[in-house]
Amino acid sequence: MEGIERNQNSGKEMIGRIIQSKRVLEAREKALAGIAFTKEELIMLLDIDPESDEAEELGAAAGEVARKYTGGKARLWGAIGVDYRPCDMNCDFCSLGKKWGIVKEEKEVTLEEMIRQVRYYVENEFHYILLRTTEFYSPERLGEIVKNIRKEVPGEYELGCNIGELDSDKAEYLYQCGARIAYHCLRLREGQDTRFEISDRIRTLDVIRDSKMKLGFWVEPVGPEHTNKEIAEKILQTLEYCTDVCGVMARVPVEGTPLGNYAQISEKRLAQITAILRLACGDKATEICTHPASELAVRYGANVITLETGAIPRDADFVEEYWEGLHVGQAREWLDRNGYQVKS
Repeated sequence: MEGIERNQNSGKEMIGRIIQSKRVLEAREKALAGIAFTKEELIMLLDIDPESDEAEELGAAAGEVARKYTGGKARLWGAIGVDYRPCDMNCDFCSLGKKWGIVKEEKEVTLEEMIRQVRYYVENEFHYILLRTTEFYSPERLGEIVKNIRKEVPGEYELGCNIGELDSDKAEYLYQCGARIAYHCLRLREGQDTRFEISDRIRTLDVIRDSKMKLGFWVEPVGPEHTNKEIAEKILQTLEYCTDVCGVMARVPVEGTPLGNYAQISEKRLAQITAILRLACGDKATEICTHPASELAVRYGANVITLETGAIPRDADFVEEYWEGLHVGQAREWLDRNGYQVKS
């Protein structure tokens, strides 16, 4: 009980914080006016020490902007990692890379289990539900799964996919099967920490953006190795590509991967980047997610929380329950304490 009260008081302090920082005040005014940020302005905000009072002012400003543009509405995002198998793309941060030898026994979530999980998400007012697969999973097979889920679990939720590269025909096929959103992005240090051709990623981004599906685009996977310039450029690219949902994701070190010994950014740094993305989005994207989820990030402007299960690139194991033990009750508590109401 004392912990809850401390969080509530902390949230109230954030809301009532007097902003003294000139650069935060200017950023707040630009965001409220819907004026675009320059790369240099974003770098200046990223230069703020995440442990400082100025960072808390930044978070308070972003929280105010979030309340204006979201109207206090939040979303829950559910993800199911469909297939746990080695992937030939061997991204340096991904547990599923074939070269790393982490996956010892292949697994795939059954259709029955996916239907059960989607039904649970829908009953608990999740709006976005994403089926995440490895790079070369068959779009045709995924489309059949989507059709079966739609048949068995009715509702207005947005079912979607996080799959490999798509052309316009495959994107249209997935839409006709019932997919309404696709997650895809040009990741930080794409082509350096990954084996992907940047041109292929951009081609798929253009395909999804021009399709009938929404596009989810995150600033990810952020690590302490990334410069403020890189992060600022990725925020601007997010604004270029995203529809009404975007976010920030930390790179989570997985032992046995090439980046497994690199540190993870702190919760405060992740929340700071979230706040800057919120300010930069202004009225362009109302729904912003932070992953891994945290209540601090919610106070700093995130209004979407993700729960995921199954095959997870940030984990060496197939997760039977929910990653990092996060559950829907806790997610709702965080949102409620910070003035948000979940809408399905």
